[in-house]
Amino acid sequence: MKELAMHVYDLMENSTAAGAKDVRLTIVDSLRENVFRFTIEDNGKGMSKEFLARVTDPYTTSRTTRKVGLGLPLIKMNTERCGGGMKLESELGVGTRLEFWFEHNNWDRPPMGDLPGTLVMLLSAHEDIHFVVTYRTDEDEFVLDTDELKDALDGMSMNDIHIINYLKEMVAENLKEIHANE
Repeated sequence: MKELAMHVYDLMENSTAAGAKDVRLTIVDSLRENVFRFTIEDNGKGMSKEFLARVTDPYTTSRTTRKVGLGLPLIKMNTERCGGGMKLESELGVGTRLEFWFEHNNWDRPPMGDLPGTLVMLLSAHEDIHFVVTYRTDEDEFVLDTDELKDALDGMSMNDIHIINYLKEMVAENLKEIHANE
């Protein structure tokens, strides 16, 4: 994948596929510390120790529709190529925590891409899941909580095209205000 936003989408879809009802994404975008760090935590079904030990092998997947799973192997390869790394913790019946990071200024680090569009696409596709997205920069932070959004929308669906467009603009403006980097 050429953009970090698409990695985030793919990995957060893993959480939804695992039956998570709460999914948290935290992004730390620090030029001062030279790190672009992503943490995805969920309360899905989790993984056994045996499966967890093999999960970065592309031929290890829980899907029955195909024999390969490339999300985790690709992000692991990209982080290692860019002076970063990956840490994955999971417990059956409890959930999963994935952390991956890059050197911010690494020449080979993929660009962020369309994070507002990617997030809104994910949130509107899974209105039954509670998402909390926190984006921190050296200057400030932006938090997007779908429970708060649902209250503000007062019963309107996040699938409505007007709401989708509004949310994309709102997320983009907030990221700009906190000086999110590409």
